[in-house]
Amino acid sequence: MSDPATKRVPESRKSSVNTFKKLKSIWRIPLQTDKRSQMGSIEWQVYDSCAAVTRLYAIYESFVENLIGDWVRLLPKIVSNYSELGEKIQNTHREGTARLLLDLNKNRFQHLSIEKVVQGLFDGISHNQQYELLPEAFLLHEQNLRKEALEKLLADAGIENSWKWVLNSRKIKHFIEEVSASQNRAEGELKRLIDYRNEAAHGSVDRDQILGSQELLDLCDFIEAFCQALVELVSYQVICKKVYRGEAREIGTIAEWFTTPNAAVVKVKEVTLSVGSSLWLISETSSYCQLARIESIKVNDISKEQVNITSEIEVGLQLNREAKKGLSIYLVEEN
Repeated sequence: MSDPATKRVPESRKSSVNTFKKLKSIWRIPLQTDKRSQMGSIEWQVYDSCAAVTRLYAIYESFVENLIGDWVRLLPKIVSNYSELGEKIQNTHREGTARLLLDLNKNRFQHLSIEKVVQGLFDGISHNQQYELLPEAFLLHEQNLRKEALEKLLADAGIENSWKWVLNSRKIKHFIEEVSASQNRAEGELKRLIDYRNEAAHGSVDRDQILGSQELLDLCDFIEAFCQALVELVSYQVICKKVYRGEAREIGTIAEWFTTPNAAVVKVKEVTLSVGSSLWLISETSSYCQLARIESIKVNDISKEQVNITSEIEVGLQLNREAKKGLSIYLVEEN
């Protein structure tokens, strides 16, 4: 069964995913009708291309900030003792709090008060178990979120090895191999978007640099895959912390996987499984971390609504999402 707290991490992507869909539907209009040349003057086409890429980058940056914000807000619920957060997170929190106090008169921080900024740090160092981490203290970046800046922003919030996770993500691998045809690696695709966005923002794009509909769609697909990889990374970090605290545990692995009908033979032990309950499917090496719901259970080809397992056995599970052989299965305990 899943802990509601773990479900909140991926929630930050919903609004961005909806925006991805809207942008893609708009960009497909000229792609399907092949009438982009009839949309108006060259100046308008330049403006249209610049606006699309600028908006896409804004979605990406906002998504990353929202995701880190979700992670930071969730940490006190997982790690009750501030001193156990780790030196990196504590340093970022302390330095971020100091910078916020200096910049509190800026427009973007007008929603914050001095009391709000310092309360979380005071509670933390006072060993108050009700401390909070202010997301704004972890999001004080000035650079575009290229590879290095993104890695630093995530690492300062306690999320290490982010780029390695991204590179091993199945969705990123699929994009690089199938869509990009290996012409660009993930770092190159991200750089291409940011470079074009910067040129667009400074009015440096001319008619020869206008992106076609398919190029825009490909960029959108890349950023969507990129953001989904980051969601799984943060979800994995949450599970790891819960395992450390004894609030989650590994209960088995997927021994066989059948694409139709999303069915698995799993080896599990010391657990009670029920139809409708949820499990986490995880592989650090292949950057996989997904929440799956059990649709049906079979033991020795007999359907069960619930099964209490004391020693390791093979169980047939039908899940609500695709998986693969070799994934580890984790159960998050209810509070």
